Amino acid sequence: MRTILMILCASCFSVLNIAGQEKNWRDINGNPTTIEKAVYYRVSSNDKKGKKIIVDYYLSGKKAKEFYLVKGKREGKFVEFYRAGEVKTIGEFEDGYREGMWKTYYNNGKMKEKGKYNKAEKVGVWKLYYKNN
Repeated sequence: MRTILMILCASCFSVLNIAGQEKNWRDINGNPTTIEKAVYYRVSSNDKKGKKIIVDYYLSGKKAKEFYLVKGKREGKFVEFYRAGEVKTIGEFEDGYREGMWKTYYNNGKMKEKGKYNKAEKVGVWKLYYKNN
């Protein structure tokens, strides 16, 4: 009984925390805009390690992007989604730059391209895939 009560209290706190977050309206490029011109809205919060978690949502409420900010720069895992919810792009940021292996998918879930970045510059061989493969 005590465990159920603790879980219920934690769940209520999480819902209240999310509900209390302010929506920041964003245009197609991620720049702040008015609700009338918005394509996304942004919600952010801080995690226990001092990273700021940024989540952009389409106006429908589905997740559009998720990434972290450290000292104002993108850092760590980045995931972008299609409007229907499928993963579009996965990669990592380091000190604000695209770094390491990045993968892009078609909306049917199949690989579109993959390759490596070094400080936001494409390096090495990039593989491109046909949509019907």
